Amino acid sequence: MKKLTLLMGYLLGCIQIILAQSFNNLPVITQKPPLHGRHWMAVTGKPLAATAGAMIFNKGGNAIDASCAMLAATCTMWDVLSWGGETQALIYNPKTKKVIAINALGVAPTGATADFFKNKGMKYPPEYGPLAAVTPGTPGGLMTILAEYGTMSLKDVLAPAMQMAEGYPIEAQTANQIERNKEMIKQWPYSKKVFLPHLGEKREAPDAGEVFVQKDLLETLKKLVETEQQALKKGKSRKDAIYAAYDRFYKGDIAKEIARGCKEQGGLITEQDLANWKVKIEEPTMTSYRGIDVYKLQPWTQGPAMLQTLNILENFDIKSMGYNSTRYIHTLYQAMNLAFADRDFYYGDPAFAPEEPIKGLLSKEYAKERSKLINFEMNDPKIGPGDPYPFEGKQNPYKDVLQKWGNLQSQLYTPGNPVLDEKYFERFQAGTTSVEAADKEGWVVSITPSGGWVPACIAGNTGVGLSQRMQSFVLDPKENPFNVVEPGKRPRVTLTPTLALKDGKPFLSFAKQAGDEQDQLLLQFFLNIVEFNMTVQEACEAPSFKTLQMYSSFGAHEKVPGGLVLNSAMPTWVRKDLTRMGYSLSYQERTSGPINAIWFDWQHGTFWGGSSNHGEDYGIGW
Repeated sequence: MKKLTLLMGYLLGCIQIILAQSFNNLPVITQKPPLHGRHWMAVTGKPLAATAGAMIFNKGGNAIDASCAMLAATCTMWDVLSWGGETQALIYNPKTKKVIAINALGVAPTGATADFFKNKGMKYPPEYGPLAAVTPGTPGGLMTILAEYGTMSLKDVLAPAMQMAEGYPIEAQTANQIERNKEMIKQWPYSKKVFLPHLGEKREAPDAGEVFVQKDLLETLKKLVETEQQALKKGKSRKDAIYAAYDRFYKGDIAKEIARGCKEQGGLITEQDLANWKVKIEEPTMTSYRGIDVYKLQPWTQGPAMLQTLNILENFDIKSMGYNSTRYIHTLYQAMNLAFADRDFYYGDPAFAPEEPIKGLLSKEYAKERSKLINFEMNDPKIGPGDPYPFEGKQNPYKDVLQKWGNLQSQLYTPGNPVLDEKYFERFQAGTTSVEAADKEGWVVSITPSGGWVPACIAGNTGVGLSQRMQSFVLDPKENPFNVVEPGKRPRVTLTPTLALKDGKPFLSFAKQAGDEQDQLLLQFFLNIVEFNMTVQEACEAPSFKTLQMYSSFGAHEKVPGGLVLNSAMPTWVRKDLTRMGYSLSYQERTSGPINAIWFDWQHGTFWGGSSNHGEDYGIGW
């Protein structure tokens, strides 16, 4: 009987693999058509924002100019971010043939210490309100990107966003989000003034399609443009004129009002915090997977976790397992858990001590050792961080903390069905949009901006919604000694744009929204193309799965060992196998993103654009 059971299991596995591999031989009709372009491509979180990018391209701008216009538009439309949020970008420069990393993440303000929050009875910094805010990063990020790599003026690039601030027809998604959160919004007078134009009525938020006006934000943007134009009249270069506007935001009257409005509402951001903050132009992190170079930001983001996972998976024949077979899902889940356990312990701001062991974490030898821990029969709910220090010739200074981390882990995680807990899952996939742009000159931009989502606390009479990124810090070094809150420090964030090069040329530009699930779904998207030969649109729509076996970067920082979210279309036999292997299954109808991406067709000299089949994300190509 036992032999018969084993034989049946083997045959069933073979059937799964055959069915999965046959996917490549079938014509696939996607729910959204792929985008095609020869001259440029613009894909982002809102159709109107993609139109803003198209307007700039049509005026002769390059992908840098267009991406800045899209970024400004998405901020103005509150597409899960606003002007007080943060911007993270990867840029391919065709002149140098190098990938550049942009770090425009805000920092913890003066007074934001672990003791400060502990004395308020908090286990983590708060999710919402002025105490959740790091310094605004997006305005500085946008202006730095434009000044250093763009061709157009700030006036031209901000024109679409300024028209929107004058008034644009608000879409249902944002309007309803405002209505759902109106009681919280009423705590903050400047937010109430902007978001609730119908105070006292049954519906106090704008209606879908109503013209949404942001007078204060328009004035702030006008000030930036006026400063730039005055500098140009004085003979300043385009670049210096943009930086003059930058200085007005961070050191002038705009900064003064942001600090005043923040303090009035109980926040910590000071004028000095704003003046001291700087955008960083950095080296990205990178690994090579089967001849393709994949680039991410440094470990102040979770991005290197995807690179670690690729290094681990390179030790296995992924393709032979079959797309979304039981063995494929299990192998990826275990590999991701190994990388995310390292993320949860070792990632933080490299500008602050201790120094992250990123060289060891990204070494192929370390990945090979980690891959040996995978149990191919059962999920390991207790997997923890490894020790990458020997792989860069050092001793681990946190061995004692690391040994106790497993005990801490069992105390912290919240068991149960996370999908049924709406608050948990809302936090887990919170925030963020993405901006992808490319042009015929070879410029490629991938941006994952975020922060200041509804319900946002607006800073005084600026129209600038403050970030909520402080919540990604921890207060206890036993959880992560690299990510304890400290004034001037950047929190370790989930935001993670991606670029991939093949044979030294752009291959893929891709990013997605939704918190902790970003890198795990970007990983699967990448494998869909590289291992399973899907087109970019097929890869964007293809059913993915999600591991919940990592600490959430938001709210109460819960985790669910064995938690696995599958697509509702997953076959019964796969569900049964995974349950037997120790997984706690939940389901979603759509699990692919939203991912936005551009694939470079060098054979024909064209672009293919893709966007997942849910959400409002989409683009335009020409």
